[in-house]
Amino acid sequence: MPSKDTCIYLGQALADYGFKDGHPFGPQRHDAFQAELIRQGLDRQLAIQAPVAASTDRIELFHTADYIDKVRDYSVNGHGYLDAGDTPSFVGMFEAASHVAGSVTDALDRIMKGEFKRAFSPIAGLHHARRHVAAGFCVFNDCGIAIEYLRQQYGIRRVAYIDIDAHHGDGVFYSFEDDPDLIFADIHQDGRTLYPGTGFVNETGTGEAEGTKLNIPVPPFSNDTVFEEVWPIVESYLRKHEPEFILLQCGADSIKGDPITNMEFSPAAHAHAAASLRQIADDYCAGRMLAMGGGGYNHDNIAHGWTAVVNSMVKPAD
Repeated sequence: MPSKDTCIYLGQALADYGFKDGHPFGPQRHDAFQAELIRQGLDRQLAIQAPVAASTDRIELFHTADYIDKVRDYSVNGHGYLDAGDTPSFVGMFEAASHVAGSVTDALDRIMKGEFKRAFSPIAGLHHARRHVAAGFCVFNDCGIAIEYLRQQYGIRRVAYIDIDAHHGDGVFYSFEDDPDLIFADIHQDGRTLYPGTGFVNETGTGEAEGTKLNIPVPPFSNDTVFEEVWPIVESYLRKHEPEFILLQCGADSIKGDPITNMEFSPAAHAHAAASLRQIADDYCAGRMLAMGGGGYNHDNIAHGWTAVVNSMVKPAD
């Protein structure tokens, strides 16, 4: 019997969000995760949902109309880059990115209507895109769309966004840097050693939002011992701000062995983060929590990191 508490989004329309010609963000990431999910039998503990495309008006909650039109145009022939050279266009890109965003907002609808308490979407968490431009393999920033959608559709103001991807979630941070109701906590490899070169400890929010943003850069080769030292800071920070909804970006590129980062967390760190956030969601958010896969370019790490997160979301609470 599927869990009545947690759903997951799987399907070819999500797998289609991937770049070609050996790009590290390839279309095989979805399938690597799905195979491990099935191998562990976790699929039988979840309600599996088909991907859903976002309407243009939902994407416009975060992105400018001009940028959305650019993505649509570049998607037709798949030529050129959407940014300075990290994010190549591909045929069908608009449709694929729309399914990433749409699956996230569909998950929010299901959670807010009480159908589920928690949801996971593996091909999501595209945290680098800004409102007007792509960045770092990210076309539409589903994280930003999710924040805006919760507010405009459901009146949820105090959203907590937690990011354990190796890369700083700059597209979320700078888009909400002056927003006192977006509670932001991000553990990432020090920006002096990794793209996008941001997320320093003194970046705590601006204006009325000062003190509502927590950036924790850690040195290259940081392992679970480092994670165990810094995670309680995140946990106490979130409890201090009493969020109404939990968003987790659980990029697997912070796990040891990723080809483009230098972090050395294990899947156990991801499992612990998810379990901790599930408890905070139960304590403050009526259980409401959405996890998004984020980055990760070692397929074994994707498979084991994300299934560790899912396992923490579905197993009975202590």
